[in-house]
Amino acid sequence: MTRVGRSAVTVSGLGLGCAQLGNLYTSIGEADAAATVAAAWDCGIRYFDTAPHYGLGLSERRLGDALRALPREAYTVSTKVGRLLVPDPNGAHRRDPEGFDVVADHRRVWDFTADGVRRSLDASLARLGLDRIDIVLIHDPEDHQEPALAQAYPALHELRAQGVVGAIGVGSKHWRVLHRFVAETDVDAVMVAGRYTLLEQPALDVLLPECVRRDVSVFNVGVFNSGLLAVPRPHPGLPYEYGDVPPAVLDRARAIAGVCARHGTTLPAAALAFAAAHPAVAAVVVGAHAPEQVRRNAALATAEPPAADFWSELVAEGLLRPDAPLPTPVGAA
Repeated sequence: MTRVGRSAVTVSGLGLGCAQLGNLYTSIGEADAAATVAAAWDCGIRYFDTAPHYGLGLSERRLGDALRALPREAYTVSTKVGRLLVPDPNGAHRRDPEGFDVVADHRRVWDFTADGVRRSLDASLARLGLDRIDIVLIHDPEDHQEPALAQAYPALHELRAQGVVGAIGVGSKHWRVLHRFVAETDVDAVMVAGRYTLLEQPALDVLLPECVRRDVSVFNVGVFNSGLLAVPRPHPGLPYEYGDVPPAVLDRARAIAGVCARHGTTLPAAALAFAAAHPAVAAVVVGAHAPEQVRRNAALATAEPPAADFWSELVAEGLLRPDAPLPTPVGAA
């Protein structure tokens, strides 16, 4: 377990992202959702990330149900603020338009006020059915930076000072937004979505060094770039940035996969190893919609990383930045 920033909260090196528990892209049953969390527990995963946004609260409810019988001091839960869920009777006959296969009986309302933060946390606690939330992240504030900085952050800062929450931070796929919060506030962590992966590393220049300097932990998520790197052979039907993959990006992923094949590894194995290698990264958080996905990811994350000549070839082929930190062999000091 790794400490989050300067807080007393700790996380396991591999976390379970719980968007799929909210029926991201496709519906899963209650039993499959519970089995997915149980598989994560059996694999040693002790960090679970969710949000009201995921399935209009379904992810939080399912995660809380799955964790409730487990020892509370043994795991860490993060959820998010910034979107309030408001009942919408007119949506009862529609599906959610934001990628989750659920009934749109609630709508999301952006709210980064102090009152909105507290209301969101109260609702999350009720859905989770837990006694506390360990980490609270401001969710996707890129279009709401001023109220998030002036209102949501101070509210979370106060809740942390009161001991209501253990650690606070921000999550976004925009590294510049995250850098602003790291530079201007006293957050414990940032959740970097898809901006530090084997495919692309825009967070490497400014954000990650600042996190190291200020002792801010990084939760690296979206490390498969929405699915493109999750299979050994990338193909046009896979998502990238939650949409269609551009031809140039697909070509780059295929080129990396070719180097993987020549060195006896796979694209998802290399992607997971790389994602964890930067010293700022406290946890790599990966989603799953079935127990076998959890077990596969856990096995890859604990396996021996690809050897040095693999990474050297990626650099020589222009497929990886030469200044990116590389994985350390298992058991090495």
